[in-house]
Amino acid sequence: METYNKETLNYSLDQSLVESQYAKMEIDREIYLERARKLAELTIPHLYPPKGSNEATSYPTPYQSVGSRGVTNLASKLMLALFPPQAPFFRLDVDELVYKQIEGDPKQKATIEQGLQKIEKAVMDSIETNNDRVAVYEALKHLIVSGNVLLKLDDEGLRTYTLNNYVVKRDPQGKILKIIIKEGISPNTVPEKIKKSIGDKLNEEQKTLNLFTCIKREKKRFYVHQEIAKQIVFEKYYDLDKLPFIALRFNRIDGMNYGRGHCESFEGDLRSLEGLTRAILEGSSASSKMLFMIAPNGSTRASSVAKAPNGAIIEGNASDVSVLQANKFADFRVGYEMMGRIEQRLQFAFLLNASVQRQAERVTATEVQLIANELNDALGGVYGILTTEFQLPYINTKLSMLREQKLLPNLPKELVKTKIIVGMEALGRASDRLRLLQFMADLSNTLGAETLGRYINLGDAIKKFAVANGIDTAGLIKSEEQIQQEAQAQQQASFQQALQDPRVLTKAGETLSNAGATINQNGEVEIPQEE
Repeated sequence: METYNKETLNYSLDQSLVESQYAKMEIDREIYLERARKLAELTIPHLYPPKGSNEATSYPTPYQSVGSRGVTNLASKLMLALFPPQAPFFRLDVDELVYKQIEGDPKQKATIEQGLQKIEKAVMDSIETNNDRVAVYEALKHLIVSGNVLLKLDDEGLRTYTLNNYVVKRDPQGKILKIIIKEGISPNTVPEKIKKSIGDKLNEEQKTLNLFTCIKREKKRFYVHQEIAKQIVFEKYYDLDKLPFIALRFNRIDGMNYGRGHCESFEGDLRSLEGLTRAILEGSSASSKMLFMIAPNGSTRASSVAKAPNGAIIEGNASDVSVLQANKFADFRVGYEMMGRIEQRLQFAFLLNASVQRQAERVTATEVQLIANELNDALGGVYGILTTEFQLPYINTKLSMLREQKLLPNLPKELVKTKIIVGMEALGRASDRLRLLQFMADLSNTLGAETLGRYINLGDAIKKFAVANGIDTAGLIKSEEQIQQEAQAQQQASFQQALQDPRVLTKAGETLSNAGATINQNGEVEIPQEE
């Protein structure tokens, strides 16, 4: 397993209490887990299957699809706002002191901005390579239903842990104190060194072994270790802002270890719609049943009516045949009307009725920003919570991992400290290009193109356009030295071309002749000096 650190293996049993701690913390989690199972039955059942479920378990299908469509739609919109395609969802900036020091040097400032843009591009390339969006989308669905999910970030990308697989303890302010993860591993994947340590506790005929991962906060760092059969097989310390585990909550409630999901707030409507849909479906099925009744003492034979094809002629009396039908369709009208009202409320709750995004391959930055505003307004600041508890730690950890792998470009020496900006302010970078275009257009229209060329540094403006569009300018934009060299070369070429023109030579000869110039033995032109 990639999580084993063979150089720091510690087989002491001093901290081997994780399994018992997990069992105790399960009691607090069970209430939230049971609530998640009930909500999954109304939305997407396989997210939280019932106890004792296995691969062969057949999950019940809800009678209505509004819950499922609502969860997937809301997860998609959150995904688009948190991980917008073709654009970074974060910004790197520097301290104000650094900007004050370089305020008078626009070239240096442009260089720093280009360096930050390169880092942003490297991070986005890593996200696309590891396909983190798939794990984020699955995590968001769990988050909407249960209100809790755990993510782990490693070299291979993101991994999702559902509420079934972990327990968590927080302080009154919501900060993580302890997380314990329980997962199954194959005995064949256990290294030989660990197998020898476990000894008779390891049965290779077992399908799985329990691997416990404990994350514990110790003042200004986290201590992470793993146990198999009460043996510590891995241990490592992480800084607070570099922990690769991210425990998310949809709705944050101070003093509680777990969060509350979005579906919980609308459980009444979901359950009412489920009951009405089932009742109307079953009632409609019963009402649609139709039977032909034959009078027992009549002359018409039941077999003749049953076997006769359409349009056939049989012997009998029409009064002997009657039709039995419920005729209760009018009684369902009240149920239909109530279903429509509930569906309308749920559409507002899960943003099914408001679609800012158009159907296109490329979504503009303005559309992403509108969706983020819509989410923030409709969900009571959930987008803000996710930017703080998910985006910021995710980017911090991602940057730390890429630095360790030496996959980030070097920053200018003048750049002392970077700060990460997420959320609505980060999405605003994509609109920097529009603001820059509008600014230059206003200057040109108001003051004229000549004034614009006189006061605007075109080289710096081109670099700002490149940064706003996320374009690497290395080898693309000419330097000042290149521009000067090309200008000098062009001037010299124009001079040489002029000398080859006979008209220019004739005019130059006349000018020299009028000045009394002569040519000496060395072929040099001599012009007499005025006395």
